[in-house]
Amino acid sequence: MKRHPFAPARLIAGLTALTLGTAYGLDAFGLWHTPGPWLFLALPAGLLLSGITAAVRPTTRRPHTDPSPPTDS
Repeated sequence: MKRHPFAPARLIAGLTALTLGTAYGLDAFGLWHTPGPWLFLALPAGLLLSGITAAVRPTTRRPHTDPSPPTDS
């Protein structure tokens, strides 16, 4: 299986979508009363946090270095 790089912005966006979907589902089944404004504010807040993470991630990432020591020949 091909390895994929870690993308924290996608993780945050996915967790936001999963949380909102679960909240809407629980509200639809009558198991939990969800306050309406909370759901409408949670989506933009999650996407904003994801966007900030995507913008900051390249600046904080360390360059990949080869762990083997150089050989002098």
